[in-house]
Amino acid sequence: MATPDAADDIRLLGRLLGEVIAEQAGQPVYDLVESVRRAAASERRGRSDDALLPLLADVADDAVLPLVRAFSLFSLLANVAEDQAANRAAREARRARAQGDAPGAAPPGTLAAAAATVTATLGAERAAEVARSVLVTPVLTAHPTEVRRRTVLDRTRAIAALLAGRELADDTDTWEEALRVEVTALWQTAILRPQRLRVRDEVNQSLRWYELTLLDALPALQATFEQLFATGTTAPVLRMGSWIGGDRDGNPFVTAEVLRYAVDRQATSAFAAHLARLRRLAIELAMSGNLVAASPAVVDLAERSGDDNPFRANEPYRRAVNGLYARLAATAKGVLGTVPGPEPRAELAAFADVGELAAALAAIEASLCEHGAGRLARARVAPVRRAVEAFGWHLTSVDLRQNADVHEVVVAELLAVAGEHADYLALDEAGRVALLVGELGRARPLVSPWADYGERTAGELAILREAAAAVARLGPEAVPTYVISKAATVSDVLEVAVLCKEVGLLRPADPATGRPLQLGPAIVPLFETIDDLARAGATIADLLALPLWRDAVTAAGGWQEVMLGYSDSNKDGGYLASIWALQAAEQQLVEVTGGAGVRLVLFHGRGGTVGRGGGPAYEAIVAQPAGSVQGRIRLTEQGEVIAARYSDPDHARRGLEALLAAAVEATAASVLPRRPLGGVDPAHHAAAVAMQAASMAAYRDLVYGTEGFVEWFRTATPVREIAELNIGSRPASRTASDRVEDLRAIPWVFSWSQCRIMLPGWYGAGTALADHIDGGGLELLRAMRDGWGWFRSVLDNMAMVLAKTDLAIAARYAALVPDEALRATVFDRLVAEHGRATAALAAITGSDDLLAGQPGLAEELRRRIPYLDPLNHLQVDLLARWRAGDRSRVVEKGILITLNGLATGLRNSG
Repeated sequence: MATPDAADDIRLLGRLLGEVIAEQAGQPVYDLVESVRRAAASERRGRSDDALLPLLADVADDAVLPLVRAFSLFSLLANVAEDQAANRAAREARRARAQGDAPGAAPPGTLAAAAATVTATLGAERAAEVARSVLVTPVLTAHPTEVRRRTVLDRTRAIAALLAGRELADDTDTWEEALRVEVTALWQTAILRPQRLRVRDEVNQSLRWYELTLLDALPALQATFEQLFATGTTAPVLRMGSWIGGDRDGNPFVTAEVLRYAVDRQATSAFAAHLARLRRLAIELAMSGNLVAASPAVVDLAERSGDDNPFRANEPYRRAVNGLYARLAATAKGVLGTVPGPEPRAELAAFADVGELAAALAAIEASLCEHGAGRLARARVAPVRRAVEAFGWHLTSVDLRQNADVHEVVVAELLAVAGEHADYLALDEAGRVALLVGELGRARPLVSPWADYGERTAGELAILREAAAAVARLGPEAVPTYVISKAATVSDVLEVAVLCKEVGLLRPADPATGRPLQLGPAIVPLFETIDDLARAGATIADLLALPLWRDAVTAAGGWQEVMLGYSDSNKDGGYLASIWALQAAEQQLVEVTGGAGVRLVLFHGRGGTVGRGGGPAYEAIVAQPAGSVQGRIRLTEQGEVIAARYSDPDHARRGLEALLAAAVEATAASVLPRRPLGGVDPAHHAAAVAMQAASMAAYRDLVYGTEGFVEWFRTATPVREIAELNIGSRPASRTASDRVEDLRAIPWVFSWSQCRIMLPGWYGAGTALADHIDGGGLELLRAMRDGWGWFRSVLDNMAMVLAKTDLAIAARYAALVPDEALRATVFDRLVAEHGRATAALAAITGSDDLLAGQPGLAEELRRRIPYLDPLNHLQVDLLARWRAGDRSRVVEKGILITLNGLATGLRNSG
């Protein structure tokens, strides 16, 4: 059988879904679905201008839900087929290179390519030194754009597994019937969740990715990394993080009890996984002492194992591992109060820390290598050790996050109740800093067990105490980071330090002995708005200028972590202004931290969509200013990106490998001599600064300067209805305000995606680029695109968003705006700016085809857009009925399913 491609698989799945629809919903529904599908495809191919809408105008209520479910599932199955095609192509490329059938080097974004590039640039020894400094931490969040239920995910994974074996099937009829069974099950599975998720549900859902891919992917990539860079055994280069259960910024449902639940569930999963691996290892290492000579270290482990079974008396490795199992079980019991696995064969003392178990496993590896069983050590024992090192007792760290506005109110109450200062909020910044520095040099607590505190203060202290308890039980990696949303000043950082001191997460400085402030979790300011990003360098400079803080950072290893917000900066200033503000902030932070003699860790708050920092991660990381990656990098993984990447082993490996490869290459660039402006050509830099200003002015004039814009947005998009979809625990707004400023960035972007306008990914950029071209700057822009990876990434991502934008469909959503004058005013401006953006891209690239440089994406969109158009048209009609007072089940469910289906089909919707 010839190797199938994505189109083959999509046709097959479409045919099977059609057969299932005819069987399950009846021939009339199937006929309607087919008519709509053919009409949508015909319109997209230019064969008909008015075939689709008449078909959708007269759909009976009893056919609406089957119709929207059908097209939602068409999009979902197309995703599955495309993902499997990508896996197939990657496997074939690896096989060809391994066999010498494929000329050329490994492709960019792979560890093999990164190793070759860095070694050629720096030499093998220095390349290995750079590699040993790398630590990449993807941080999973619970932002509400992942709309797939676990049951739907299970069905799609089963379908993907069958597709993966398509060319190997001996009996195609049997194989196709198995596929038909799964499609039938998918059709009969509810797409929507019956109830809104709780934070606890989000915690449990996140653990699914570890079961499916991450528990195996991280140790495997660690092995590849060490081999390619010849680092020998090294510290983990990948660790996972999470905001789920610790991110309480605007989420009242994250409490101390929820944090405890998250930490315990994750620890339970880690212990269960480690215990299961040790059980398997004990079975596999059954070598006889009569045939091999174990090292004294292994013999000692065996003698102290408590395993006195006579049948294993001469099996030192098995006894040694059984002893490790017993000690790990005792550790789990001490931490969790239970053993998530079979009871051990003996009662032994718990491990002092994770390193003790890892060292014992390393001793077993070394012993195996001594008697010619090195391949057994590498294949069986090393993965267990690497998993222990990567996941520890905690599985994934939990970051705390809260808004700076909350911290200042809590600190003010503590100071007032303690009699230290009656009105902290009335102090200027210098006064606040002086007071807080003084508090961080005193051992006495502010909090009294005899005082009464407000609900907010009591709640914040309870969460911090729970975090301190988690660190005590599981180690500092359990809660390593505290992120401060809306950070803008030095006092925002010091307020969190004071709160951490109150619960024992941070030890105060001792001026008498000279002991510096001892930091616990890294306290990380998050700069989110355009103005805050512009001041980020100055704020960190002021922070590091404080002797108290500078000494604390030095004592903690010399790392200063800073988080950059992609979402709110985009909502604040638009796409081009935001993306340049982030780039400029990174340049400033590199200079400031370098001047202070500390190393910089950047934490990138990226979302799934381009408007929230999305797009290919490899290209984004390597395009950062030189010096901005100094070994360590953290970045959020959000929304539908998580399921797309971590539900499939091949996708998980490729995605994580790309992050590692980019981190190595960017770190290697940071050790080379630093050039001014982050290595950017001064003319290019000046052009970017000018375009940021023009882009931001155009964007803010529309969004913040147009009377009635908020009304237009709330009526032309389904933002109000999105709040009803059961896809997350968090409210859509931080407050009850209707202002754009108070709306969360995720529903803001999600709404624009649904109506196919995609405004956060391009508005304002068209004006900036067009102005530059009109001023004679076309050749400069072309040179920027050819010679500057950051600018090329900006244009490519914008082209992708513009290709997904459809103004004809957007016009139907605009018709939902009751005020005709307002409707026309805003929509006409959208059309004009879209025209400027597409014309500018065509001039720069020399092609009218937006995706001329991305043929794979162009083909994907060509296949999937006809499935999305009917959903958009149906959604508009259903929104109109809902807003007219029709609260029928058909209308309510229909809206929610179309939201789901469009998010699935667009893929990077939030």
